[in-house]
Amino acid sequence: MWRLRFLIVLTVAAALLPRTGALAQQPTNDVHLHLAFPGNAKRPAPPTVVWLKPLLPMPDLQFPPHKTYTLLQKNRTFIPHLLVVPVATEVFFPNSDPFYHNVFSLFDGKRFDLGLYEAGSTKGVTFSREGVSYIFCNIHPEMSAVVVALTTPLYAIADSAGAADVHSVPAGEYELHTWAEGVPQPVLDRLTHRVRVGPNGGDLGLVSVRIAPVRTTAHTNKFGQPYDKDAKPTY
Repeated sequence: MWRLRFLIVLTVAAALLPRTGALAQQPTNDVHLHLAFPGNAKRPAPPTVVWLKPLLPMPDLQFPPHKTYTLLQKNRTFIPHLLVVPVATEVFFPNSDPFYHNVFSLFDGKRFDLGLYEAGSTKGVTFSREGVSYIFCNIHPEMSAVVVALTTPLYAIADSAGAADVHSVPAGEYELHTWAEGVPQPVLDRLTHRVRVGPNGGDLGLVSVRIAPVRTTAHTNKFGQPYDKDAKPTY
């Protein structure tokens, strides 16, 4: 069993907002993070999301104006593979393939089953609570996606090099959370910790965790059973 070291490097650079009249706006910072997978250095970083949850109420902290969130089904693929949405948001699942799909999720983030629906039609799901939902199709086992529903707009999706920038973070105390596809949840839980973002920026520190990755196994269908490898669906 080989072992992989999982590193997170966090730094902050302050960017003060301009003054308005006699009053200064609350200073905000751009928080820069880098997630390194040394044992996986020759491959892109897995899909990863980082977010900051304020430890004290911040009533002015809002998500951007409403937008439509969509997980398109095309060529037996969900597009995009990873989607971050505000809690209580409806996500639409349009079927752009010339055959049926059956989107479902049986995980803790949001449990649902949209049933069979035909080409050209759309169904929606409201992600009513915070959490990570793994999305599949009951007909096509190769299809998968992830929806992360958050209560904070202070998040970033890391790029293929593991770099992530959380923009316009007000000074204050936060809890840093990390989700990375394929990393066991107990490891992700250990990465959660408190951080302070000051008005002048600064170094938030370094987290180093050794993990023994588990082998990924094929997911089951919506009935909890293996997909029939010999089946030849007509859609």
